Amino acid sequence: MKECKIVSRKFSIEGSHTLEVAKHHNAYRSLEKRGEFTPTQMIKIIKDANLRGKGGGGASAGEKWELMPQDGDKPSFLAVNCDESEPGTFKDRQIITYDPHLLIEGIILTCYAIKSKHAYIYIRGEYKEYQDILQNAIDEAYEDGLLESCDITIHRGAGAYICGEKSALLESMEGKRGHPRLKPKQKEPEWFFGNPTLVNNVETIATVPFIIQNGSDAYREYGTHCSPGTLLFGMSGHVNKPGVYESEFGVSMLEYIEHFGGGVKNGKKLKAVIPGGVSCGVLTARECKDLTLDYEAMRTAGSSLGTGGMIIMDEDTDMVAVLKNILEFYHEESCGQCTPCREGTGWSDKILQKIVNKRGTKKDLEKLFELADVMNGKTICVFAPSVSSVLISFITKFRDEFERAVS
Repeated sequence: MKECKIVSRKFSIEGSHTLEVAKHHNAYRSLEKRGEFTPTQMIKIIKDANLRGKGGGGASAGEKWELMPQDGDKPSFLAVNCDESEPGTFKDRQIITYDPHLLIEGIILTCYAIKSKHAYIYIRGEYKEYQDILQNAIDEAYEDGLLESCDITIHRGAGAYICGEKSALLESMEGKRGHPRLKPKQKEPEWFFGNPTLVNNVETIATVPFIIQNGSDAYREYGTHCSPGTLLFGMSGHVNKPGVYESEFGVSMLEYIEHFGGGVKNGKKLKAVIPGGVSCGVLTARECKDLTLDYEAMRTAGSSLGTGGMIIMDEDTDMVAVLKNILEFYHEESCGQCTPCREGTGWSDKILQKIVNKRGTKKDLEKLFELADVMNGKTICVFAPSVSSVLISFITKFRDEFERAVS
């Protein structure tokens, strides 16, 4: 498996979080390209590279950037999503810990492209340690005169999972409750206090300097035609070497787990994988056999790549208990705005508790399918549909375990 270090290139360098060391290893070199490209030309480079959002959705970053007005009468803003509340995901904090200046460099370039003078980094409330590292890097950048063209402000959230959703994030930044907004009928930018705003994930922005410095073709040398480039995949669970490892899209999932993770812990057999954080449908070991790590392959398999946070489960894993754990999280984190989500997550959690306590019946399994149907496609955001897909995938693929639990 070939080495692919676009975002993680400086992770192993001692002191890489400091400006002195980062500059010694060519940090901020891409800023020289601002004199070679107009903002619209820079957006075209990102679009030609087919950089896809690395926060879960996988949408084209260039197409989102194109929605930002170049000659509007309102100020434009950039909001960098560092909420990272998806269970199983811990890659953005790696960037902040080991190379915060790469993120700042990407912010400066992005602000130039969308003609923004101010960027906000919305960081998860529990990430105080990483906030301090990032603020120190921002202070260094200010002192060095790197932030003359735009300002960067860190906005600390209160730890709500739903604020990872871009419109809920902006609601929170405006000082309101973090509720997702209704989606517009046509494509348009997000809005922060009525001003056009671009929302991108940390890793997406941290990839921009490589593309601007080396060109779109250099980025497309990695990955597949539809999923070019790389992703910081994370591994946790029953694996020998859990951690975050960068790889190109399109590699074999099992080869990745074996090569970087050292295989399943204690020599046990693989039972299941949640490929991109708990909101993605679970995959059986058989489904993983010939599966590749890219958006299209995951969609074909009935799941999604999400944030690339793989949770590995061995042959002894109790899948009923795993689903109960996930539903407890969803029950707690539903924002409560939509009735199907608010009531559905709570009701399904209570039913799973009944099953775990050996008081469940087969009717309870059918009720969970009914709840999954009620939650799917009937809410403002994708929170409830995600719960729906998780319920269906677990019960369908491990039906024998659930049948035994209610017999």
